[in-house]
Amino acid sequence: MNRTKESEAILGNLVSAVNRLQDCPEFATLIPEVRVNLVFARPDARTPREVAAVEGRITVVEGRPHAPGMPAWGASDHLARRVIEMRKYDAEINAALNFKCDPAIINVVQEYCAEHGLLFGWLDRADEPPEVMEKDGASMPWKVKRLVTKYGAVPRLFYEAANWGKEPLFLALGQDAVAVAAMAVEIARRYQEKTRK
Repeated sequence: MNRTKESEAILGNLVSAVNRLQDCPEFATLIPEVRVNLVFARPDARTPREVAAVEGRITVVEGRPHAPGMPAWGASDHLARRVIEMRKYDAEINAALNFKCDPAIINVVQEYCAEHGLLFGWLDRADEPPEVMEKDGASMPWKVKRLVTKYGAVPRLFYEAANWGKEPLFLALGQDAVAVAAMAVEIARRYQEKTRK
């Protein structure tokens, strides 16, 4: 696949993924305070400019998930760098999505992972050494290496516990944006079902 076709395929996949999220009103309950980003990296991505993401992040409008902008290259920094780092350990990971984390969501995600044979994980941000926190750009490699060391692989679904000034968040990882959106939609529907009971 040439570069132009690859770019079009990635952006098209992101649009499909965003539509899935917007068509799922239950997903609004999983949108955290920092809102949701969804990224899809080129297979050879080295910088955030080679990662496409939703401009403006996905938020809630009138109780439904809403993407204010279209997918664009370089629209994410933090999550884009996370995917690039993850790919050093697992070349199948090209896409990621963040969502809310609380004890009830943790239970739903654990059940989902058990049913689908997916590795579940969590990371305690409080374990991050001060020298890593203070050094610009050192936090991301530390977090990813810590996860891989702890679980022997990159978990497809994991959360980072709350820390000073940081809300707890889940990350869903997969081969493409539609795959991670499908995971999030199923988790959102299960979560909604549980909270209705």
